[in-house]
Amino acid sequence: MTRDSLTEDLLRELAPQVLGVLARRFGDFATAEDATQEALLAAATDWPHDGVPDNPRGWLIQVAYRRMVEMVRAEQSRRAREERAARREPTDWRSVPAVEAHLDAERDDTLVLFLLCCHPALSPTSAIALTLRAVGGLSTAEIARAFLVPEPTMAQRISRAKQRIRDSGTPFRMPSAAELPARLASVLHVLYLVFTEGHVASSGDRLHRLDLADESIRLVRALRDHLPGDSEIAGLLALMLLTQARSAARTGAAGELIPLAEQDRTRWDARTITEGVTLVTWALPRGPIGPYQVQAAIAAVHDEAPTAEKTDWPQILALYEVLEGLSASPVVALNRAVATAMVHGPAAGLTALDRLDDEARLAGHHRLQAARAHLYEMAGDYSRALAHYRCAAALTASLPEQRYLLMRAARLT
Repeated sequence: MTRDSLTEDLLRELAPQVLGVLARRFGDFATAEDATQEALLAAATDWPHDGVPDNPRGWLIQVAYRRMVEMVRAEQSRRAREERAARREPTDWRSVPAVEAHLDAERDDTLVLFLLCCHPALSPTSAIALTLRAVGGLSTAEIARAFLVPEPTMAQRISRAKQRIRDSGTPFRMPSAAELPARLASVLHVLYLVFTEGHVASSGDRLHRLDLADESIRLVRALRDHLPGDSEIAGLLALMLLTQARSAARTGAAGELIPLAEQDRTRWDARTITEGVTLVTWALPRGPIGPYQVQAAIAAVHDEAPTAEKTDWPQILALYEVLEGLSASPVVALNRAVATAMVHGPAAGLTALDRLDDEARLAGHHRLQAARAHLYEMAGDYSRALAHYRCAAALTASLPEQRYLLMRAARLT
């Protein structure tokens, strides 16, 4: 990993912590987010040349705090000028209090920040987008790809969400137990998307971003500490653990992608698998059954299979049918089509994929083309498989996935 990549990972990890300090101190989420972004930009410019400071978190908080004070003073001055002009009063400058020496900067407000972004005043989609941007550290382009929408559309959505948070006047604090349920669905969805981006990066030269995956797991654990009896929180944590347990086997010596069926299962983390299976076993009987519990059950079936050939695909297909009833989406339908092929043959899977051709959210997405290529290869139709592998490679922004798809195409020629 390059020095620049290490700096980028560190900044992504520290960004929500810095934002939390400012939002707690000033109570202005939108301006705090702007000040944090400016501090991150300063660090990205200075650190590669000057070196990472001994206390990078403190450095960022200090720079962001100074920028926040400048913004608040500028806003107060603007308002004062407008009021004086309206009342024709003489100048009477006022400033914000001096920079505090102690901000309780060691306190980690990341979970509080998550819950603030998932405010009931926001639609679920806007809440998720805002949290991915402000707390998850994803770029607007990455979030747009996750939602399958154009980048300008996502930028407007995030901007409006920040304005709604500002207008709501909500204090920066941990919501009460009574307030949590209204935000829980959005919070879980955000954590799921951040983990997904960490497990399979949507762009760049790395297959996964462990900083995002690990942070998501940490926050779900923290959330479960607040609501230990919630079965969907347990289901999401189980899903993350069962998926993360395979991470060491997902890449080869040169960083190339290794598909699930070809992974060395002795490299899977047995302890993490045991924890994930225990969690989903605890969650499922308690109900109500939710989509994260079902996805965790699917992951458990994969993880408990001693070999790829011994995977219980009929059970996985049945679970995908349950999942589609709980949370229908193009991605779930695509995964169910692949499971259908594994149970009933590639022709049945291809027929199921054909039904997704008119799905606007999958138009131009590489995963549909990659799945179709895989099923054509299973069916022995190598010319069509070759064409779809190449098409999928052209559509993905992830270099490891692109190399993998081109390698599959090369094997067919």
